[in-house]
Amino acid sequence: MNISGKAAIVTGSAAGVGRATALELARRGANVVVNYSRSEAEARQTAADVEALGAQALLVRADVSRDDEVRAMVRQAMDRFGSVDVLVNNAAITHFVSFGDLEALTEEMWDRILAVNVKGVFFCSRAVAPHMRQQGSGCIVNIASIAGIQAIGSSIPYCASKAAVINLTLAFARTLAPEVRVNCVAPGFIDTRWHAARHDVEDYEALKERMAQGTPLAKVCSAEDIAQVILSLIERADLVTGQTLVVDGGGLMRP
Repeated sequence: MNISGKAAIVTGSAAGVGRATALELARRGANVVVNYSRSEAEARQTAADVEALGAQALLVRADVSRDDEVRAMVRQAMDRFGSVDVLVNNAAITHFVSFGDLEALTEEMWDRILAVNVKGVFFCSRAVAPHMRQQGSGCIVNIASIAGIQAIGSSIPYCASKAAVINLTLAFARTLAPEVRVNCVAPGFIDTRWHAARHDVEDYEALKERMAQGTPLAKVCSAEDIAQVILSLIERADLVTGQTLVVDGGGLMRP
């Protein structure tokens, strides 16, 4: 897909992987819907940076767990750009709860994680599907996690939600073919503020080093690393659909 002049929605694009993906799309000439639910200042900065790269940006506040807000976001994108060619389902949340502390997982935690991480992917994909099918082309990339494969990570509900995203990828790839390709990226540990906020500087640097040394490539992922893979699935993988690509420096190969 040549994305120059195309329109892309990136959910959760105020920071991290979403921001890096929005900027990479803009560098390639795509117009970008910058979506956020809470981080307005960061989202405005992302939108400004998209426009500084010569692309158009549409800033939209929408909670992806709300179907009405998702549909309104897609309508705004269609009104502004006339098409939605790319959707990157990046928005996600978690709670950090030790796997052994089962009683700490409340029903509210489960409901919110599944609402954003799973229903959000479904609602966004469903909302763009008729437009992509009508125009005869489109690409959806879902962001899962190694947690959805290995069942290790911030919490049991988070792992379950990312496993569901991998399954949704298969379901939508079958359902929306042949007009729309649907793939998934499953990152390993990513060096972002999401992780850094939970540690002091020295502890976090030590954690990154341990994680890096546990991979064959001796490196942890950056948000830009993940964006690079997302763009490769959008631009240079015309015969690839229904796949989950792990990006973790080879860590999944660890015995």
